Amino acid sequence: MNALLRIVAWMLALALVALPVVAVVNGWIGAERWPLRTLRVGGEMQRVDPQQLRTTVLPFAQRGFFAIRLADAQAAVAKLPWVERAEVRKRWPDVLEVRVIEHRPFAQWGKDRLLSEHGRLFPIGAIQVPKGLPRFDAPEARVADVVALYNESRAMFAPSGYDVSTLSVDPRGSWSLTLSNGTQVVIGSSEARLRLTRFARLMPQLLAQKQSPLTRADLRYTNGFALSWPAFAPKPAAAPHVQGQTQT
Repeated sequence: MNALLRIVAWMLALALVALPVVAVVNGWIGAERWPLRTLRVGGEMQRVDPQQLRTTVLPFAQRGFFAIRLADAQAAVAKLPWVERAEVRKRWPDVLEVRVIEHRPFAQWGKDRLLSEHGRLFPIGAIQVPKGLPRFDAPEARVADVVALYNESRAMFAPSGYDVSTLSVDPRGSWSLTLSNGTQVVIGSSEARLRLTRFARLMPQLLAQKQSPLTRADLRYTNGFALSWPAFAPKPAAAPHVQGQTQT
């Protein structure tokens, strides 16, 4: 019996020691004694709303220094619009530090999303889309393919002084793009890079034959291109040839 009483006594003593610690850690007590009074925000915030950030963090900070759940607070901040990554730390005695890394947009993806420089898709939200971004339209699974062909096609047309404004691939895998001068280029679903390379190399020669801009180029031909010019423009004296007869 004495042994049993000693065990019970030890258990009660441990409970009396542990219970206050558990209470403090869980925020049952001590939130007023060890409050978090200062919020420090780091990182270059251009599009994340500071007030929305504060409102998001406040419920977690109210639990006190020891009870705040940093992982939960960090996850909540990471869900805010335009936040790519968030880091939340606490500094004794009363400081909560939040560092926000914003998405850096690389292109607009469809109507309501953007593609970051790290290849992540995120919603536009209520933020105005930055000017000058290219427009991509493609299935989400094709992000890497779209970025790769976009970068390659820009390099192809740069010597002619043109940039790529839009790039799309439909569910059947057919590619098309629009150049900065408004020319629509239909590439097709096979040998996209080969067709683009051939067309980009001959484009200056094709444009030199006419004073009006080229409105559309269809590259889905084995031996040439189908070219469309404004209706009022006269036809060129001779059709260009690319590995065979080019269709006009």
